[in-house]
Amino acid sequence: MAIEIHKVTANIGARVEGVDLTSPLDQETSTALREALNAHKALVFDAQGLDDAGQQAFVRHFGDITTAHPTVSAVDDAPNVLPVESEGGRAANHWHTDVTFVLNPPQATSLRSITVPPYGGETLIASSAAAYRNLPDSLRGLADTLWAEHTNDYDYAVPEEDVDEEQSARRAQFTSIKYRTVHPVVRVHPLTGERGLFIGGFAQRIVGLSPGESRKILDLLQAYVTRPENILRHRWSPNQLVLFDNRITQHYAVDNYDGRPRRLHRVTVAGDIPVGIEGKESYVIEGDASHYSPVAA
Repeated sequence: MAIEIHKVTANIGARVEGVDLTSPLDQETSTALREALNAHKALVFDAQGLDDAGQQAFVRHFGDITTAHPTVSAVDDAPNVLPVESEGGRAANHWHTDVTFVLNPPQATSLRSITVPPYGGETLIASSAAAYRNLPDSLRGLADTLWAEHTNDYDYAVPEEDVDEEQSARRAQFTSIKYRTVHPVVRVHPLTGERGLFIGGFAQRIVGLSPGESRKILDLLQAYVTRPENILRHRWSPNQLVLFDNRITQHYAVDNYDGRPRRLHRVTVAGDIPVGIEGKESYVIEGDASHYSPVAA
């Protein structure tokens, strides 16, 4: 069966048919999927019959894979697989790009549906390339010059009285190693040359500005990322896999399923060090993540 790629929205997302994810991919298919990911930023597959080992094998077609997370525990007996589940709280219901607090965040993220609630639980994926294109010239010129500090010790914006003991323990695990890394606000994609806004929830401060000034600028830029026109709203079905380019997207897990069971398994592809428009690379202020991910060439 020939590969069929069906565009889902104007700015992001495509549904892929004709690929058996449970079997090794030939070079032609692998190349076609990489090109589709470059073009559409997020791909949706039927993953019937796929297990953790198969998900990892599929993702390895795009590069070396990372361990599950720098600080959060993996699935039992699968150190490269991160469980993303309702029982783990709502830490993902903020706009973010995965693990940007380390020097080389994943280049791509795969999510596979294990348990799907009867309603809600969508994953929103936004194109930061479309957001950059939407910026007025004057704002784009400013963004091109900015660098931002990303950290896992980020502002949850939740009152302390609303944080219970279990949530506090999860936060303590998430920040058990503190990371602070400076990335360009505008990142150049290494394969396509596209520019995208590289910010999201872990970006907490603009270099050279106060926290208050930083928040106003980051919020202004973030509003372009989350315009409805730039978003793929994926409603999960059983046995699906979504692969998205973590270098030029953000995502958000919608908490609208009344606490019903919801579980996805995440496997990520090791990334390169981000580069700004002048060719300068990101740099670390605090935290060693070499145990988490190799650096992709």
